[in-house]
Amino acid sequence: MRPRSFPVPSVLLPLLLVGICSGTSFPSNINIGGLFPTGSHEYEVFRFALAQHQDVPKLVPQVDMVDTGSSFAMTYAFCSQFSKGVYAIMGLYDRRTVNMLMSFCGSLHVCFVTPSFPVQTNNQFVLQLRPQLQEPLMALLEHFYWTRFVYMYSSDSGLSVLQRILDTAAERSWQVTSVNLDTLTESAFIKLLTDLDYKKDYEIIIDCELDRLNSILNLIAAQRRSLKNYHYILANLGFMDLNITEFQKLAPNVTGFQLVNQSDPDVDKINQDWLDFDSKDLKVARRRLRYTGALTYDGVGVMATAFQNLRRQRIDISRRGNAGECLANPPAPWGQGIDIQRALQQVRLQGLTGHVQFDERGHRTNYTLTVMELSHTGPRKIGYWNEKKGYVNTAVYRPVLEEFYGLQNRTYIVTTILEAPYMMLKKNHEQFVGNDRYEGYCAELASEIAKHVGFSYRLELVADGKYGAKDPDTKMWNGMVGELVYGKADMAVAPLTITLVREQVIDFTKPFMSLGISIMIKKPTKSKPGVFSFLDPLAYEIWMCIVFAYIGVSVVLFLVSRRRVGTECSLVCWDFVRPPGSIKMKQSEQPLQQFSSFLVSFRSLSGRIVGGVWWFFTLIIISSYTANLAAFLTVERMVSPIESAEDLAKQTEIAYGTLDGGSTKEFFRRSKIAVFEKMWSYMRSADPSVFVKSTSEGVIRVRKSKGKYAYLLESSMNEYIEQRKPCDTMKVGGNLDSKGYGVATPKGSPLRIPVNLAVLKLNEQAVLDKLKNKWWYDKGECGHKDSGRKTSALSLSNVAGVFYILIGGLGLAMLVALVEFCYKSRIESRRMKELIDAAMMSSSLGGMGASGLGGENGRVVAHDFPKAGTQGLPCMGKAASLGLSTGM
Repeated sequence: MRPRSFPVPSVLLPLLLVGICSGTSFPSNINIGGLFPTGSHEYEVFRFALAQHQDVPKLVPQVDMVDTGSSFAMTYAFCSQFSKGVYAIMGLYDRRTVNMLMSFCGSLHVCFVTPSFPVQTNNQFVLQLRPQLQEPLMALLEHFYWTRFVYMYSSDSGLSVLQRILDTAAERSWQVTSVNLDTLTESAFIKLLTDLDYKKDYEIIIDCELDRLNSILNLIAAQRRSLKNYHYILANLGFMDLNITEFQKLAPNVTGFQLVNQSDPDVDKINQDWLDFDSKDLKVARRRLRYTGALTYDGVGVMATAFQNLRRQRIDISRRGNAGECLANPPAPWGQGIDIQRALQQVRLQGLTGHVQFDERGHRTNYTLTVMELSHTGPRKIGYWNEKKGYVNTAVYRPVLEEFYGLQNRTYIVTTILEAPYMMLKKNHEQFVGNDRYEGYCAELASEIAKHVGFSYRLELVADGKYGAKDPDTKMWNGMVGELVYGKADMAVAPLTITLVREQVIDFTKPFMSLGISIMIKKPTKSKPGVFSFLDPLAYEIWMCIVFAYIGVSVVLFLVSRRRVGTECSLVCWDFVRPPGSIKMKQSEQPLQQFSSFLVSFRSLSGRIVGGVWWFFTLIIISSYTANLAAFLTVERMVSPIESAEDLAKQTEIAYGTLDGGSTKEFFRRSKIAVFEKMWSYMRSADPSVFVKSTSEGVIRVRKSKGKYAYLLESSMNEYIEQRKPCDTMKVGGNLDSKGYGVATPKGSPLRIPVNLAVLKLNEQAVLDKLKNKWWYDKGECGHKDSGRKTSALSLSNVAGVFYILIGGLGLAMLVALVEFCYKSRIESRRMKELIDAAMMSSSLGGMGASGLGGENGRVVAHDFPKAGTQGLPCMGKAASLGLSTGM
């Protein structure tokens, strides 16, 4: 800031110079207030920093040890220091007193410099040394692609961060579970850890102060839970200040922030001076500078620099006030306070916490945070964050093989267990020795791992034939886990499930196979299409509607045609074919309909509308029918009685059970999900028992139950048995849970990291998928799982009903024709008889002789009638002709 200059008259210039020399001399001692809790680390560093800064002007402390959570104590201490003429105050605040302090500072124009947690405020008289964590934390969440996580926070510092997270979660559809640590007791927090483990909430943010964060991490470590799947982000700026020795033993994935660069030589020198600093007032044991202490040290440096700048610029900062000004109403602000605020805000320096700079609101700006992670060897840098570049990842991951180097020459013992198709003896295994006696998924997996890592091994079957459990009486481990724990084997390659209790005593690699509990049932018989299955594409209601539509259209067409005949007889009428010389008949007798003109076919508009609508209707129905016909005639469907665990739970006709004493049974016993609780309630009370002693017993029970028993087992074994003869079982629905098989090593084994990397590499190269396809499906006895989906050609049974309807329709038509023939014949015979009788009567009355009939001796000769006369008689040919001729 430049010194103020005003144009003055030359007459007043001497007086002004006298005033400058006598009345505005800059004080050599600057009183600096301090508000700290008793015995706090920040107070110790405050005294140490004042001793380090002995330049002119000298900073003289006026410190009050107060309860920062008490509004009354803080108000009294603040006003007391203000009455003593302090030029600025450094100290800590609590969430219960921060608003009160800001109100006093804003009203009285007194600057308060603090290393406490930052708050969202526009009060420029409060200078916040601690950088804000919202932006760096959001950058890490985006880098790790977190969309579902738990945010644990303290009310003191986490509320502003929580608000930012919730706003972002609403925009991006994140699933965030917030936990206020201030409301939890120790027992409640332990229960929370259990719930998180059960729900598989493995991504957690912890935001609180150093002391509380240390307590939380130690409490988590005391539970001895497996933390291999967990990823913690510690929203704190002192990653190197944490005491995480016990926590590190559980091999968690931890990321955090570091504000102080411990490798900086200047920082190291200040640390050494701090350790050598001796003061009778310091009763707390000396320890390394924490990041809050480094912030306090930089705060004193900011004050010293600001007052040195004011002295060089000869700014008048003299105090003229009394104690009553603090509580005056309205308050009287200190006139020189704005100059001190500007001087503090404009300071730029390189401190223990990096570049120190403030914006117009008094917030820290233009700073850089180091991003750290907890590796197996301790904390290490993986990147950094600043306002310009955001998060920059600088981590270079290299395989840690130093411990393994030099051990490749020895032969490692790999324990395993016989379990098809993972590990099996070859049919002619007597002819082989060593590892060549075995075959299967795990046999080839062990070979691939050894090839990638570069070591020799020998397969050994586990002595007791068990996977591994802890004996409740002796507390000793058996099975493959026991052989690893007690040093009898170096590695276990088998279908060994990764569980919490096993992870506490041995190390697992990343899963080489993922699986879960699944349902096995007997494969239902395929439903053959019925004789009349060609009717299935359309529902029964549609067929009935088609019949009624046909009848309705017929009736409408008849009515339209009748109307046409009645009104258009002049153009289209009933004509009669009469041969020349035939008897004249009435119009009602034996008509023959024909068109009298070609133009008549274009006159019936109503009839053509009916016909067009009917053909359009027919086109749509036929198209719809054809579209569905192929699927109904060519697919033979297997109708499964159940499709999911919900289907099992809501019925009692089909029994279901698990392996007695296995992990599947324990899953249902511990489950808190309503469906699984209902299933467990049924299984434990079922009579006879639905539990089996072995997987083979459960498979046999499924096959012999005729579809009345379902077996719950691991999905990988379910899929394998489905491919074994007699091919009568099947897996239905999805997996009920999720778990994995892993390669196991003893705790702290040098094999763990190389073997883990080998498993990951095999997974990325799709070798694991090829192995599963080979031993599950390529060597299966029932064909590939997708081979049964091919469409076969239609057989006679698919369309037999069509032929039945055709034959029935032909028979019905012949029967109707016979009835019509007989009926018309009877009608015609009666009519012809009447005509003949009438002709004979006319002949006798007219006195005509036999010669008049054109006959001989009174007989009727058929060939004497004209041929045209016979064309009008359908049934009584000659007799009718005779009758017509005699009637002329």
